[in-house]
Amino acid sequence: MKIIVGVDDSPHSQAAIEAIKRMSWPRGTRVVVIAAVRPLVGAYVEAYVPAPDVAPAVEDEQLEHYRTVAARGQRELASAGFEAESRAVSGDPRDVLVDAATRERADLLVVGSHGRSGLARLLIGSVASHVVTHAPCDVLVVKRSAAAERSGAGDLHARRSGTTSREEPHSWG
Repeated sequence: MKIIVGVDDSPHSQAAIEAIKRMSWPRGTRVVVIAAVRPLVGAYVEAYVPAPDVAPAVEDEQLEHYRTVAARGQRELASAGFEAESRAVSGDPRDVLVDAATRERADLLVVGSHGRSGLARLLIGSVASHVVTHAPCDVLVVKRSAAAERSGAGDLHARRSGTTSREEPHSWG
């Protein structure tokens, strides 16, 4: 079995890693940990003020940071007995994850949910919603429980996309 897991440096992606570690998987399951670095969006600059050429340096710095984030997830999974590898890729996380799942012929794509709603979801978008509707494989969306959100603890509540948080956490249908 091949699993793709999308990570960033949030507790939500840590919840996704923890969910993978908790579940039983077939022997030889391989996990690819992917961190996506959103490209920088240039800001409007007055025509008479030369724009500093810092974007490439900032993008390189972000890419290096996300390599570290992905490698941390890979090490955690490897120490739990998984065959794991890590990658940091430049691009929109929604597209990066769907493309990776397609290219790798993944059986499962796992993401953590930030739980955004309303205006924040409209402006920032939802990686989880996008991959659920566009991935070529099954998708597991892992959501931290409300108690974990309040306390900052690691109490996790994994759920299958399309279920409500009131349903049994492991009633996968």
